[in-house]
Amino acid sequence: MKDESRQLSVRVSDGQALTPVMTPREIVSELDRYIVGQRDAKRAVAVAVRNRWRRQLVPAELRDEIAPKNIIMIGPTGVGKTEISRRLARLAQAPFIKVEASKFTEVGYVGRDVESIIRDLMDLSVKMVREEEQEKVQVKARDLAEERVLDLLLPEPQAPDNGGGGDSGGESQVERPSPATREKLRRMLRAGKLDDRSVDIELTQSMTPMIEVLTPQGMEEMESNIKEMFSNLLPKQTKRKTVKIPEAVKLLTQEEAARLVDMETVVGEATRRVEQSGIVFIDEIDKIAGRETVHGPDVSREGVQRDLLPIVEGSTVSSKYGLVRTDHILFIASGAFHNSKPSDLIPEFQGRFPIRVELSSLDKNDFVRILTEPKNALIRQYVALLETEKIHLRFEDDAIEEIARISAEANEKMENIGARRLHTILEKLLDEISFTAPEMPGREVRIDAAYVNERLDAILKDQDLSRYIL
Repeated sequence: MKDESRQLSVRVSDGQALTPVMTPREIVSELDRYIVGQRDAKRAVAVAVRNRWRRQLVPAELRDEIAPKNIIMIGPTGVGKTEISRRLARLAQAPFIKVEASKFTEVGYVGRDVESIIRDLMDLSVKMVREEEQEKVQVKARDLAEERVLDLLLPEPQAPDNGGGGDSGGESQVERPSPATREKLRRMLRAGKLDDRSVDIELTQSMTPMIEVLTPQGMEEMESNIKEMFSNLLPKQTKRKTVKIPEAVKLLTQEEAARLVDMETVVGEATRRVEQSGIVFIDEIDKIAGRETVHGPDVSREGVQRDLLPIVEGSTVSSKYGLVRTDHILFIASGAFHNSKPSDLIPEFQGRFPIRVELSSLDKNDFVRILTEPKNALIRQYVALLETEKIHLRFEDDAIEEIARISAEANEKMENIGARRLHTILEKLLDEISFTAPEMPGREVRIDAAYVNERLDAILKDQDLSRYIL
């Protein structure tokens, strides 16, 4: 069945081959390598990403009618909402942007225009596609760069100026380098035998004028557009630079790759990816929840929701690359909802997020797993950091249990900041070792429960101090 799924991924439905996508189980398994627990949230995003791929295989007449099922993640801070979205971006291989709802305001108030979300997503998509296209032409670009370096090492000799009364046959007696000499030099270049030599190269650069434009609300792109217009009007200039040959090959390869890429094709593909597989993660959605207030700083909350609504339900946004449709962009919203609840959102906005998943708070057992299980576990990070100073850090099991207990206790007594509490505890625990590490290379440091209590007990007993330190 798995092989059949992989074969489906290369079927052509509208003239374009589709990129293989992992199954929902594979996506969840990959997320499990970095995030502990939160099974429901992982399953929801895995199904949503897989549905993007499934829609591409649906007959054309039905494909445009299938709208993405947007998701709201509900849970306290530090439980993995943002981390799930960040890891999902890498797995999806799709244009992805994370924004905070609190940065946007209703038109007429100070703040960013909500349409800038799609413009930023389009910028990221163009950058992604351009890098992919440049990667495809790297071999040809490097060959062209090598030719330019060889031209610098073996310049064509200048014909002598005869003052206008030259040889009757017009033939120059200048000796040109033989092809064999050039090939010998090429072999030396590829073998690295010329790496110590320096050459003068000329790199093309566009002149961007140093101007600043004050733009009204909703027209944040005006400044970049004006700068781009002036840079296109001004003539291209070259900059001479003396560098070693390996650096010259690298710089010239980048320049040649940029010349070989067709930007019109890049923009077309980038627009298609945004429209068909773009993902927008809106954090702190609870900050704009709540009914309209008569006065005060929250006056634009409902207005932000109403401004976001057309983008979420499907509209056309103007960008510097052209018009972008948002009908099939997947939106994932998240919020702690401490002082509000999803039902405080306006009904139209709620209706556009049909899937809701609740992320659970973390306890002591979760903290033990977070410290040890993930591929990027905190314990492994600190061990690797101190290993660079030749300090061999060893955490005993009872120390990990104690760190988890203290973190859970601190979250109960103070503000619950989830797994972020572990960073605070570990930094305080290893403060002395990190400071003195350069002075004791080659030592092994053993961290046990006694050491943890010795370093943290005084802080934990002083409630006022612990509120500031932990």
